[in-house]
This record gives sequence, C-alpha cells and structure tokens, in this order.
Amino acid sequence: MPNSEDTSLIGKLLLATPQIGDPRFAQAAIFICAHDEHGAMGLVVNQKMENVKSDHLFEQLNIEKSEAVQVQLPVMQGGPVDMARGFLLHSKDYKQKDTVDVNEEFSVTGTLEALRCIAAGEGPKDKIFMLGYAGWGEGQLEQELSENAWLVISATPDLLFKTATNKLWLTAVNMLGIDPSHLSGEAGHA
Repeated sequence: MPNSEDTSLIGKLLLATPQIGDPRFAQAAIFICAHDEHGAMGLVVNQKMENVKSDHLFEQLNIEKSEAVQVQLPVMQGGPVDMARGFLLHSKDYKQKDTVDVNEEFSVTGTLEALRCIAAGEGPKDKIFMLGYAGWGEGQLEQELSENAWLVISATPDLLFKTATNKLWLTAVNMLGIDPSHLSGEAGHA
C-alpha cells in the first residue's frame, strides 16, 4: 500500500466494531501513530488499567513526584504488544529530543524523561499515558478495514483529551452519525 495522505491513517482514530472478534479490542479506540506499506502502530486510548496508578509507576521507576503535583495520571492499556513499554500521547506544547510529531496536533514521547517532567509538574498540558501498543503487519490493518472491523474518524484534541475515557468510543461513533445498536458482528453479503 502506498504511503500517501489519501491512504495513511496516521492521526486517525480507529473504533472497533463487533466484527473485530477479539475481546481485547471490544469498543477500543486506537490512535494511529504510524502507518505505511509495512504495517501500522497505534495506541489504545480508552482502556484504563484499573490496577495501575501513576503514583505506583513513578515509585517503581524511582521518579520523585513533586509535593505540589496533585495530578493522578491515568494509565491506559495501549495494546497487547510490549506491555512494559510506556508511551505518552500528548499535545504539541511539549518536546524533547525523542518526541515524535505525529501530525499538527499530536506528538508521542516514549522516554522516562517525559514522566519525570510530569511528576515535577511540567510536561504537556494534555496527555494520555499508556503501556503497550497495538501493531499490525503488512496488509493486516487494510484487511481488517475491508472486513468492517474498524470505523475511522479524525482524531481531535477535544475528542482524545477532553472526553471521558469510558465515553470516548460511544462519543466518536455518535460523531460519525452511527447508532451503535445498529452495529453487528455479522458481515453482510450481497
């Protein structure tokens, strides 16, 4: 598949449909960070890890949290691949040498320095932290799209950073003008 603005899903949000067939991705909203002819990489932005808190993460990583910082950063399950690896999806107001600009609105940083900045009360204004990522091999995502496993919507800062995690999938599906009750796990055949 050619890597062009017309076909790339970079900066888009994939919304799982019942066709996905994998319970790990039920009602998942996945922000696509990379997509080309070799495959794709995305971050699940709406599956909170209830048993992992940022304070515990800071402690495990020996990151000292400023007493003035009261924020409890939710930790998301970014996907089933490399769950020990952390990613910070964030607004463009923060950059370090390892930050990757995804598009005009979003960047991704995958270093401990980003967490240190957050613990010190610095870092990006808007952010989502996750462990792990979702990955697709060559042609795999395109196949899933052709099987109607995903809906696609443009990601916006308001949608990703201002919508409650547990309402993100439904909000995005509704933005597409789709009634979720009409989504089916059965494929139609002509």
